[in-house]
Amino acid sequence: MKLRKYVIGLAVLAVTAAGCSSKSATEDGGTDSSGVQTGPGVTSDKITLGALTDLTGVYATLGKSITQAQQLYFEELNQAGGVCGRDVELLVRDHGYDVQKAVGAYSELQPKVAGLPQVIGSPIMAAIAKNVATDKLLTVPAAWPSQLLKVPYVQVVGGVYELESVNGVDFLVKEKGLKKGDKIGHVYFEGEYGESALKGTKFAAEKHGLTVVEQRIKPTDNDMTSQVSALKSEGVKAIMISAGPRQSASLVGVAAAGGFNVPVVSNNPGFSPQILVPPVDKALEANFYYVSAVQPPSATTPGMTKLVSSYEKKYPKELLDSGVIFGYVSAKVFGESLKTACENKDLTRDGIYKALQSQSAFESDGLMPALDFSKAGQVGTRVAIVQRPDAKAKGGLTQVGEPFESDLAKEFTLE
Repeated sequence: MKLRKYVIGLAVLAVTAAGCSSKSATEDGGTDSSGVQTGPGVTSDKITLGALTDLTGVYATLGKSITQAQQLYFEELNQAGGVCGRDVELLVRDHGYDVQKAVGAYSELQPKVAGLPQVIGSPIMAAIAKNVATDKLLTVPAAWPSQLLKVPYVQVVGGVYELESVNGVDFLVKEKGLKKGDKIGHVYFEGEYGESALKGTKFAAEKHGLTVVEQRIKPTDNDMTSQVSALKSEGVKAIMISAGPRQSASLVGVAAAGGFNVPVVSNNPGFSPQILVPPVDKALEANFYYVSAVQPPSATTPGMTKLVSSYEKKYPKELLDSGVIFGYVSAKVFGESLKTACENKDLTRDGIYKALQSQSAFESDGLMPALDFSKAGQVGTRVAIVQRPDAKAKGGLTQVGEPFESDLAKEFTLE
């Protein structure tokens, strides 16, 4: 009942208004009294954005964290005066990681919003990508397959799955003793997420003389016993996993229980602090690694310290995780784009998109590496941050070494 109330509440939650404007504009577009062009989702006193999130499916914990962090950012933005005399509102719809439901939610939201700062799920983005381009709707996906780089009006914030895998394999070779001739397993979700990550693993494995042993799974597969058995029988020396937190916990737990203690490296959607519970917590702390462009909540950068403090104050009973950091940064990307669009007197969808593309070194005060949004079709960063679980750390993760961009990541060509 508590989760249901939460979902219903988010669906209607609007950021508290900080003031009114006497400017006139309509959702259909026009020019207000100060000469600012407007488009869908922009009225005289409000800019409406949308979120297609997962609050009840495989990435429910991630969706909740991203959404709450984005609500926090937009509240702060409105308290500071909003954008162009307007408050920013976030309309939230839960798709439960169901493509059909997400497509329906997109159709409902699209006429009402100026952009989408959150869309969770590679299959969801694949289903709406053409519409996003046709509707000229700036969209930040919580999904990182490289295919999205070529979709107009879609902006990937961070790296992509291929580069996470390339940097992850490089980490295993340089820090965990993998060598030429070894086998490396890869357990991955079917679809763009897993298959994109697998491309990176295969590229790096070939460069290092490794053999890849594949195990393809569905998002509904939660027990990794058969996958662990297959990889153990093949004699793999390490495992890449591109799945959800449940699959990561099962894989590591089953492997440890069978004495199969090899390092496991996950793409960024594969961990949440909720999986750090007995008996699997010790195995995760010993054998699991996580690759992301997002700093862990335990980082001590000024921006992280401020965000953690603000988030814990607003949501004192909620766990911190990487979704909080990504959610806040992706909201800030939108916020800064809206501010620039206002300065350019163009709050149309095209104006917001052009404002984004003017940012060649977007800074988030240490939450992520600098991001380049100025080159359409190119990734914003190739930097990776390797992390490992620690139940005592903020967000359940601590950083391993310094952020890095491997030589193979520099060499890898994104299709």
